[in-house]
Amino acid sequence: MATATRSELSPVSSVPRRLATWLHQRPRVRLGALLGGPIAWLGVIYLGSLVVLLLNAFWSRDAFSGATIYEPTLDNFAEIAGGPYPGITLRTVVMATLVTLGCVGLAFPVAFYMARVAGRRTKGILVVALLMPLWASYLVKVYSWRLILAENGILNWALEPLGLSGPGYGDIAVWLLFTYLWLPYMVLPLYAGLERIPSSVLEASADLGAHGWMTFRRIVLPLALPAVVAGSIFTFSLTLGDYIAPAAVSTTIFIGNAIYLNFGAGNFPLAAALTLIPLVVVLVYLLVARRLGAFEAL
Repeated sequence: MATATRSELSPVSSVPRRLATWLHQRPRVRLGALLGGPIAWLGVIYLGSLVVLLLNAFWSRDAFSGATIYEPTLDNFAEIAGGPYPGITLRTVVMATLVTLGCVGLAFPVAFYMARVAGRRTKGILVVALLMPLWASYLVKVYSWRLILAENGILNWALEPLGLSGPGYGDIAVWLLFTYLWLPYMVLPLYAGLERIPSSVLEASADLGAHGWMTFRRIVLPLALPAVVAGSIFTFSLTLGDYIAPAAVSTTIFIGNAIYLNFGAGNFPLAAALTLIPLVVVLVYLLVARRLGAFEAL
């Protein structure tokens, strides 16, 4: 009876085995089956949405009815080139650059201490401390800084006995908020890059008579540059497209705010055309980062 049962089940159980054997003998088919779903999602949803966005940039909006006119035109790009948008784009790129430089300046000593000085337990505590802000809600952090920088906020309260006052709302507040938000994205790649520098290289530099600053400038900084550029990809691109943080602590218009305002006003073609600006800037930045070896540090 048991033998009959096994003989009845053997054809059924052999089907998955035969399929596994067939796939094992054809690695390309197996690879295609594994990557088919993600590639389809990337091609249809992600790239498809970018194509739709690009097409919308060439439509126009009827000034009277507000309806979208589905006729190809370059009016949106002419308006972008001749209006206030070049200045807004420059302002946004400058802010993204300053935020990146601020994150590098703050992240380097922290990452160096974690990678070369701190013990195992201290290093673990610092890593957790860096990751904890990422667990908090983005909006909670933004509006917390709005309260801190307010006229009656805690910063002015702490500085009042010294006869000082905080920056208040404005471009400095935007820089402070962005630097706080994106700092962990700079520290972690930089920490990984500094940790990969062999200790023997630093010891050899000291044996050859190089002082600390020369060792940092000639050895540590060039070896850590790919990690710095890798972290800057996050800080630069995230600053470039953000519109919530600037609106919370400033009235200055950045490219993200311009896109949001046009979208809210129903001018979808112009908003789509404006969206191509940070997209092109990020693509150029990624090409430069690739030439500098940033992707080797990721």
